[in-house]
Amino acid sequence: MKIAVECYAGHKGGERPLRFRLGERWIAVREIADRWYDPEASFFRVRGEDGAIYILRHDQRLDEWTLVSYRRQEL
Repeated sequence: MKIAVECYAGHKGGERPLRFRLGERWIAVREIADRWYDPEASFFRVRGEDGAIYILRHDQRLDEWTLVSYRRQEL
């Protein structure tokens, strides 16, 4: 699922996600728990302000973000 993402823009441009939009709702990133790479993309496992865990993928070639995975916080 393609998503809109606002990023921290350091010396390399959009380096890490700050918040992302799901439908009409913006979700702030509270923590980047992990980050990894493949030849075409960067992946971020983040905890949103809602407590859920999300995996976001940034395709550097196309400059597109997608939501790869979502897991609600267990109560």
